[in-house]
Amino acid sequence: MGIYIIGFLAHLFFSARVLFQWILSERHKKVVSPSIYWILSLAGSYLLFLYGWLREDFAILLGQLIAYYIYIWNLNQKSDWEKVPFPVRCILLLTPVVVVLYSISEAVVFAARFFNTDVVPLWLILFGSLGQVLFTMRFVYQWHYSRKRHESVLPLGFWLISLLGSGTIVAYALYRRDPVLIVGQSFGIAAYCRNLYILCRSRHS
Repeated sequence: MGIYIIGFLAHLFFSARVLFQWILSERHKKVVSPSIYWILSLAGSYLLFLYGWLREDFAILLGQLIAYYIYIWNLNQKSDWEKVPFPVRCILLLTPVVVVLYSISEAVVFAARFFNTDVVPLWLILFGSLGQVLFTMRFVYQWHYSRKRHESVLPLGFWLISLLGSGTIVAYALYRRDPVLIVGQSFGIAAYCRNLYILCRSRHS
């Protein structure tokens, strides 16, 4: 039960980021990329990374590793990263690195834990990993798009990839009977659709 609490808390941060971004976008009549979005993203990602480790879910770990440092990059672009206390920055920066190094050093044990096909079929692990990669690639796209413009923005492609990835993760979560992923992704789908609408409306106004 304690593991699920960590997972639900992570998705509470993720849902809050979507809600704040949605409200601020409605207020400004355009899609915005506020600092609070990236702060809550980083907090949620850290907790979900921990949840994935405790639940022995490779798909979740992979998804968080891809996006984690992009959240930090966006905070840095907004000059908010240096406002975080130095010890906290060190912990945030080093935790994924330590986990990856540990996993490499204990590769056999890691593979036995996270690719145990007696618990989760290999095809489902691959399907879930595909969903997480798709969902997380939106942040790779966002980072590339923003880096070229030297500012943090959330473009149209970000929301399209979000919808595709989120739908795949929900399907995976239904097979895994994972209430954390189901609840966490369901709220986001409505916000992704709304942001797409706002973007399309602003382009035609």
